[in-house]
Amino acid sequence: MRLAAALRELHRSESTLADELLRVADRHSDEVEVRHVAGDLAYWSREHAHEITGIAPRYGVDPAELEHPEPSEEGQRELPGEGSDADLALLADLRRVYRMSAGVALDWDLLGQGAQVVADAELLAATERCRARAERQMRWARGMLKTVSPQTLAT
Repeated sequence: MRLAAALRELHRSESTLADELLRVADRHSDEVEVRHVAGDLAYWSREHAHEITGIAPRYGVDPAELEHPEPSEEGQRELPGEGSDADLALLADLRRVYRMSAGVALDWDLLGQGAQVVADAELLAATERCRARAERQMRWARGMLKTVSPQTLAT
């Protein structure tokens, strides 16, 4: 069953998103909203990963293999000058969080489709709960991008 592969990938994605959110909160600690909200959103992703760990054995996934997910390549610079410009770095970090959270939300949606087909009510409930939170993570990042991008790009 391919649900096992989807669970592994989603666990890796949630873990990577949590790490990225914590990195962004730390890197931009002078931005109060970023520091606090990103930390809270990282906690959600950690909860989601933990939930996957509880469900995964039913689909043949050993929880031990989920403990150390492979890192993502998401951490690479994406905007020229972001290494030396704090405003560009914040913009790039928020873009990265937005893309990552959008991917996670989509993966929860796809897993939910699979849960419906196999009639796993517990998995379906988890996908609905976690997808809603992932969408909130995505909306927060998008809202922050809309807030910081005009001033950052115009100066």
